[in-house]
Amino acid sequence: MPFEPPAMRIGLGLAAVGRPGYINLGRERDLPADRSVEALRARSHELLDAAYAAGVRYFDVARSYGLAEEFLAGWLPGKAGAVAGSKWGYTYTAGWRVDAPVHEAKDHSVATFDRQVAETLELFGDRLDLYQIHSVTPESTALTDATLHRRLADLAATGVTVGLSTSGPRQADAIRAALRVEVGGEPLFRTVQATWNPLEPSAGPALAEAHADGRTVIVKESLANGRLAGCDAAAIAAALHQPWAGVVLSGAATTAQLAANLRALDVDDPGPLPPAETPAAYWAHRASLTWS
Repeated sequence: MPFEPPAMRIGLGLAAVGRPGYINLGRERDLPADRSVEALRARSHELLDAAYAAGVRYFDVARSYGLAEEFLAGWLPGKAGAVAGSKWGYTYTAGWRVDAPVHEAKDHSVATFDRQVAETLELFGDRLDLYQIHSVTPESTALTDATLHRRLADLAATGVTVGLSTSGPRQADAIRAALRVEVGGEPLFRTVQATWNPLEPSAGPALAEAHADGRTVIVKESLANGRLAGCDAAAIAAALHQPWAGVVLSGAATTAQLAANLRALDVDDPGPLPPAETPAAYWAHRASLTWS
């Protein structure tokens, strides 16, 4: 079955709580001083419980989000209607340290896919609904590797929807290239997950094309890694109001943040928000954020 956006259009991503270090602003305030595996498992499950109780049904993780896949997979049993999506292509390398010199390593090779899809399926079994390539850019071999495309098509034939996420100032180019990828005359990528927020809306036209072509669009980083904290509901509502948006992710690290994010569902007019930056300026700023 192709991935279908759930009735609740806000989903929950665990990037901020699946590992001790991340680039979101305000982590020293949002997370406990104890960032042990058990502490972050407890925080993840607290957020998942609150989100599920509020009607959230899509949950997003990745191989590189520390132990986020494990946290989500351990929580899923008994959660009727919960939809799990993960991503491959980055390997977590921080060793559960905040001060690690490198936190993740990117590799879109067939070998990495083979290893990571096995790891993901071992955790989720038949509860994996969506598997995306992580942070595709126009230069990524994931857009041109025919062997990889056949592997992904084989996975799709088992019932797992195949998609991709994009990153960087040329997201639109990556999205449009992905829309052209076919295997056996059929489109390969059924979902597109992209950064879109008031500061970085440049992927919007390409996402509209993806939606018009029948692909499901998932919006990530709607709060710009915390830069738009304080106008949570308005910023998320701005994304929800885009006619091409299927699911908008909350990256909440606390239940209070989650509640603030969910208030976006009741916002009819987001009102004025900070002006857009150039894609180059936005992504340069994002690259300068410190893991904390």
